[in-house]
Amino acid sequence: MENEIAQTAETVTNTVWAELSQVLNTELYDGKSLSDLLTLEALLGLVANTIAALILLVLGLVISRYVSRKIRGVGEKSERLDDTLFNFLGNLARYTILAFTGLFILNTFGVQTTSIIALIGAAGLAIGLALQGTLSNVAAGVMIILFRPLKIGDFVDVNGVLGTVKDITLNYTEIADMGNVKVIVPNAEVWGNTIKNYSVYETRRAEWTFGVGYGVNLAEAEHVIRDTIMSDARSLADPEPFIQVNNLGSSSVDFLVRVWCKSSDYFQYQADMKRKVKEALDEADINIPFPTRTLLVEGEKTQQEKAIAAE
Repeated sequence: MENEIAQTAETVTNTVWAELSQVLNTELYDGKSLSDLLTLEALLGLVANTIAALILLVLGLVISRYVSRKIRGVGEKSERLDDTLFNFLGNLARYTILAFTGLFILNTFGVQTTSIIALIGAAGLAIGLALQGTLSNVAAGVMIILFRPLKIGDFVDVNGVLGTVKDITLNYTEIADMGNVKVIVPNAEVWGNTIKNYSVYETRRAEWTFGVGYGVNLAEAEHVIRDTIMSDARSLADPEPFIQVNNLGSSSVDFLVRVWCKSSDYFQYQADMKRKVKEALDEADINIPFPTRTLLVEGEKTQQEKAIAAE
C-alpha cells in the first residue's frame, strides 16, 4: 500500500514537473523562454528596459507638448495667421511624436514593431471603410484648414447657406445665418461645393439699374444719379464708377450704375442708394415710369354703324 502511494506521488510529481518545465521552456518573444526571463541577468535587463521605457515616455510627453505649444504660438503671434490651422498642426505634431515614442518603447522590450505597424494599417483600412462618410468629412476638414478657403469671421455662401462662419472643426463648419440661426454644414459638403467668400477682398462693386422716362433729359438724369451716389461717403472714386445708359426698355430708358465700396458697407450701402436715387429723381422732377397697359374694349355699335352694316 505504501509503495503504491509512493509511486502515485512520484508519478504526479513527475507530471507536474514536466508540465512546469514545458511552461518554463515555452518561447515568449525574441527566442527567450520564461526560464530565461527568471534569471538574475534577465530580471536586471527587464528593470533596465523598464527604466529606459519610462524615460522615453517622459521625454516623449515633454517634447510633444513643447512642440505643440510652439506651433500654436506661431499662429497666436500674428493676426494674419489662422489659429485653427496652427492648432491642428500642433495636435498633429504632438500625436505623431507620441506614436513614435510608443514604437521606441516597444523596441526597448524587444518587441518587433513591423507586425504591429502592419496590423494597425489593416485595422485602419477596415475602420476607414466602415467610417467612409465620417472620414470624408475629416479629410475635407483637413483640406479646409490647410488651404483656408474660409476662416472664422468670414461672411460666406456655402451650399446655399448665407451667413458668418463661427467655427471650423475637422468634422463640420458652423455658420450663423442671416437670422442668427446656428447651421451645421458637414465639411464634405463645404469642400465639395462652390464657396462664395464675401470677406476676402476689402472692396466690392455694387450694381443698380435705374429707369427714367423716354421724354427725360438723359444728361440731367445721369447728373442727378451720379451726384446722389458719389456724395455718399461710402462711395469710392477709385476704381472709377460706371454710369451709362444700358438698355432701351419697353417703357423706360435704363441706366446701369456700378460703384465700388468697402465690403463691410455693401449690403446697407446698396439698399440706401436705391432710396436716395429715387428721392433725388423725384425732387428733380424726373419721371420714373412703370409698365402700363392699354385695354381696348369693344362697345355697342352706333346707329350709323348698324345702318351701314345692314346695307
